[in-house]
Amino acid sequence: MKIRDWLTELDVTLLQGNLDEEVDEVVYDSRKAVPGAVFVAICGTKTDSHSFIPQVLEAGVRVVVVERPVEAPQDITVLLVENGRQALARLSAARFGYPARKLKMFGITGTKGKTTTTHMIRAILEAAGRKTGTIGTNGVTIGEEHYPTMNTTPESYDLHRWFARMLEAGCAACVMEVSSQALKLFRVDGIFYDYALFTNISPDHIGPDEHADFEEYLDCKKRIFAQSGLALVNADDAHIDAVVRDIPCPWESYALEHEARFRAENIHFVSEADFVGVEFAIRGAHDVPVRVSIPGRFNVYNALAAAAVCLRAGVPEVAVRHALEYIRIDGRMEIVYTSKKCCVIVDYAHNAVSMESLLTTLRDYQPRRLVCVFGCGGNRSKDRRYTMGEIAGRMADFSIITADNSRWEKVEDIMADIRGSIEKTGGRFIEIADRREAIAYSIRNAEPGDMIAIIGKGHEDYQEIEGVRYPFLDRAVVEEVVAELEEN
Repeated sequence: MKIRDWLTELDVTLLQGNLDEEVDEVVYDSRKAVPGAVFVAICGTKTDSHSFIPQVLEAGVRVVVVERPVEAPQDITVLLVENGRQALARLSAARFGYPARKLKMFGITGTKGKTTTTHMIRAILEAAGRKTGTIGTNGVTIGEEHYPTMNTTPESYDLHRWFARMLEAGCAACVMEVSSQALKLFRVDGIFYDYALFTNISPDHIGPDEHADFEEYLDCKKRIFAQSGLALVNADDAHIDAVVRDIPCPWESYALEHEARFRAENIHFVSEADFVGVEFAIRGAHDVPVRVSIPGRFNVYNALAAAAVCLRAGVPEVAVRHALEYIRIDGRMEIVYTSKKCCVIVDYAHNAVSMESLLTTLRDYQPRRLVCVFGCGGNRSKDRRYTMGEIAGRMADFSIITADNSRWEKVEDIMADIRGSIEKTGGRFIEIADRREAIAYSIRNAEPGDMIAIIGKGHEDYQEIEGVRYPFLDRAVVEEVVAELEEN
């Protein structure tokens, strides 16, 4: 390709050189510079990659994209753009042949619920026979393959690379979490979402290197509407008026409490030997009874949102019902084991807010005892230990304090901090430093009617100790313990 072929949707000023240079790659990391690549220089918050232009030219790069004029040999093509990140997104799309345009695109944004809702939508689409890829907090999933990522929404180049991989694998759709940072930093610039879903908004990600205040955070979230065909929004959200104010695309609403095109009614919490979750009926534009195999009222919102967007996308009601009844999401209110005796749940809750929300949700199922197995990560704010300990002591009937990712701290020191806050509440607890043994103890000593919540790590498949990550997955440990008990 010639560089001019990649500039059809990008405003540039040619400072020197020519547009007939042959190109076959886009790079923004100077260490990956090779002959035939276009190097995009970006003024970041910590690093200005314009300073690396001499190195990329030495590596054989002959086309550079800059945000300000730079000195370069006259035979080098220099293109000036207003925003380097936006240029990177547009060039990356062109480099991979605009793969997102060949997929049905679903963009999920909001403060809470993005990951669960994304997985629910994928499950529904695949139940309808539409192979679907996902991108989000848990990484990238294409068919049966899973790939870890550093960010909820990866850099634009990586996004288009994943879209291309999805097409190669035969995917018809992509469901992706769209973070406020991704919208702010133009990672998703130029991507058109057939359907955008706005789950909710509350103060979050406000501080250095994130958002200056709530207004900026909300404004960044709302940018998704400018590149969407249809938006679905949560009418029960406290900020709904601000969310839909001046919205530039058609939109519809879903809700549990307010009038909406899609409503959830007749909500029931179900706890049976072979099923723990919620039942409700979708009313309004459709009339669909559903069962969702993930507990909690907030998962009614997630399931309703997923069902609404899929129904609007023409998915048959039977696929919606089947997918939600058998949905399982690694580490997100994941029912790992159920029997007449007890129910075991694994969840990622790793701070006070998420822990309190989880335990409040499980109380709706009226367990005989609510048992909580948890620890806290090392080299993190000690306040998290104190608050999580206080919540466990106040809300759980019995707690088992154990290890999490201790990192460079001693497990015993972390557990001592948690112990002090539980003791102040008068809550019952024991301490078992080995997480595997703690999980085993909770199951071996379960009483009829117990609900056991193993929290803090969720989908994580490791324990980090003194800089080393050792293989460890809560769900796998539960399965091993249950298998041992059944053999005996």
